[in-house]
Amino acid sequence: MQPFQNKHNLIAVLQGAFVVLTAIVLLFVSSMLQYSRMREMVKTSAYNRAQSNIDFVEQDITRIVELVESAVRNNIWSARALAPVPDSLWGITRGVVLDNPVVYGSAVALVENYNPSKSGRLFAPYSYRDGDEIKNTQLGTEEYNYLEQEWFKGALEAGDNGYWSEPYFDEGGGNRLMTTYSVRVLDHQGRLAAVITADVALDWASDRLAAVDDYPGALKMLISHAGTIMATSPYFSAVNRRNIIDVARCMDDAEEFESVNQDLLAGKQGSRLVHLQGEKYYVFFDTMQKNGWHMSISIPEHEIFSEIRNLNRKMMGLQLLGLIMLLVILLYTVFSQRKMLEIQKNKSRIEGELHVARGIQEAMLPKSFPPYPNRSDVDIYATLVSAKEVGGDLYDFFIRDERLYFCIGDVSGKGVPASLVMSVTRSLFRTVAGHEKSPVRIVTNMNQDLVEMNINDMFVTFFCGVLDLASGHLRYCNAGHNAPVILSADATVVLPVVPNLPLGVMPSMSFTEQETDLACGSGIFLYTDGLNEAEDHDNNQFGTERMMHALDPSLSATQQIERLAGSVQSFVGTAPQSDDLTMFYIRYLNDSPMEKKERHLILHNDIQQIPQLADFVETVGQLASLGSSLTMSLNLALEEAVTNVILYAYPEGSDGLVDIEAIVHKDSLTFIISDSGKAFDPTAAPEADITLDVEDRPIGGLGIFLVRNIMDSVHYERVDGKNILTMSKNLQ
Repeated sequence: MQPFQNKHNLIAVLQGAFVVLTAIVLLFVSSMLQYSRMREMVKTSAYNRAQSNIDFVEQDITRIVELVESAVRNNIWSARALAPVPDSLWGITRGVVLDNPVVYGSAVALVENYNPSKSGRLFAPYSYRDGDEIKNTQLGTEEYNYLEQEWFKGALEAGDNGYWSEPYFDEGGGNRLMTTYSVRVLDHQGRLAAVITADVALDWASDRLAAVDDYPGALKMLISHAGTIMATSPYFSAVNRRNIIDVARCMDDAEEFESVNQDLLAGKQGSRLVHLQGEKYYVFFDTMQKNGWHMSISIPEHEIFSEIRNLNRKMMGLQLLGLIMLLVILLYTVFSQRKMLEIQKNKSRIEGELHVARGIQEAMLPKSFPPYPNRSDVDIYATLVSAKEVGGDLYDFFIRDERLYFCIGDVSGKGVPASLVMSVTRSLFRTVAGHEKSPVRIVTNMNQDLVEMNINDMFVTFFCGVLDLASGHLRYCNAGHNAPVILSADATVVLPVVPNLPLGVMPSMSFTEQETDLACGSGIFLYTDGLNEAEDHDNNQFGTERMMHALDPSLSATQQIERLAGSVQSFVGTAPQSDDLTMFYIRYLNDSPMEKKERHLILHNDIQQIPQLADFVETVGQLASLGSSLTMSLNLALEEAVTNVILYAYPEGSDGLVDIEAIVHKDSLTFIISDSGKAFDPTAAPEADITLDVEDRPIGGLGIFLVRNIMDSVHYERVDGKNILTMSKNLQ
């Protein structure tokens, strides 16, 4: 056995050596081909990058040019109207400078002898920036004959198109390189009246060129339509303000540069390879369509290809390293089989543990159906299918005091972490709902506990309901979960819900309780997003529309769930399940509900919420068919009792809830006010003696006196740490 094993190892080593040698030859040949191909790609990329940078600068400069042109053109009509009144032209020039930060100065230069009686032969009001101030001066002097200036004559020749002057250095003025945009102004008779201008300092042009992200050794130049170099980056004093034709003549390879300049000034776009002082440069150039300016970017050839050269050296090193690693892997593979067997063994053990965990998780949820075989007033069925061994969906229900307490939830995430949070959430529901009967209180208490233990930023979408099995009255509170669907003989509709935030997100979150009534034969269908978001092989979702179509109010709870399960399975086919799927259906079957109607209101201990009581009492009064006078009296009594709780039950600055429940019987109306504040029995206060004068009467006692006189019975008790005040009114 040992010789056979040695021979087998020798063959494996020789095979590995042959593979390594073959790989070396193939890598060398492929590297050379790849390097050549990458040079062409980098060259193309450099051209595209340069062109993109030119386009970027062109867009930026075009934006500024358009702003300046708009500033001038928008004031032509003002200059036309005010030309006969020369002194009023200062307002125009000052406004152009003041409203346009990019404008250094502005003038309105009247044509010669336009209005000699008011302005003389030459008149050109000019406003310009001097630090933070805007100053005014008159350009129309014998020393400065603006009629001969380029910006004036150019505007006249350009007609209504406007004219951008060649760059010039404004000595004695702004002491900076400038260009002027000017447009002629015709008066109302169509005669030439003036030229309106805007001077723009070209400092920003150098800043725009410097902002271009390009190669470190690149020289970027902005050139006027006549060839004057307006700006460079980096700043190159030897060429600034010179004509590119003159600069080219000073170069060693003048012919190459002159050819580039000819194409550039002709408005062409392209690139050229030129030589300068023994080094190769790629020159990329283009012309701006808006004003005829040009831009060029000259990049040293060695910078363009430096990255590919460095990359090629690194690739050769990595390939060599890869060959070494390949050899190591070949040797390592010989000894890895034993480790693989060990991994398989550990995997089997983990799968077994997860299977046990799944069994424990399933045992926590109701799984015996029908759950209440001796009851004929409710039909319940639910199913949960996890996407993994364990999941984060949950549902639960139980009956206490002839009320069905139920919930459904979906923990964010999947797997073991979600299953742990699911277990905690289900346990909290059982604990809190065991002594609370208000859905909003159940949800609020669960949220506070989950927030305190939530260290992994997980949350739970949750829906909690309490169904009075005697009357069919449903109270519910939603915490970010999918809205359930109500099925009845008349219609199948989505239950209106206030979304609220999920559990575990925010401490002291104020949730909203809602209520409705279920008729005999109606049902409520609850589900998690694993149903409507189930996907087929083409990633199409099952969707809410298909779900609503599959629901049938005539089916039993078991039939309803099985019908939905069959529909979604037929839709997804063999596509893998991506999320936990839970469906829960409750069908209300009490055909002789008690003559009892309930309404609920939850308030915070905030006196600003007292106005909500009026609407609540009015709704209760309509349910009980009460007159307006009695309704107003009941509102007064309830407001007095609730105000007393808000002001005195909870410590100042703390947040607490006040639960008001109204129960309308055939011959009576009962209000139950409960809170978790400090113990206080308002009925223990001595009755107020209203026969005494106000000055002699002790403070307090009038509120409970008012309540006792309006209600037929008032009773207080302290139960499970809660104050419970019950007030009843006979309706017969």
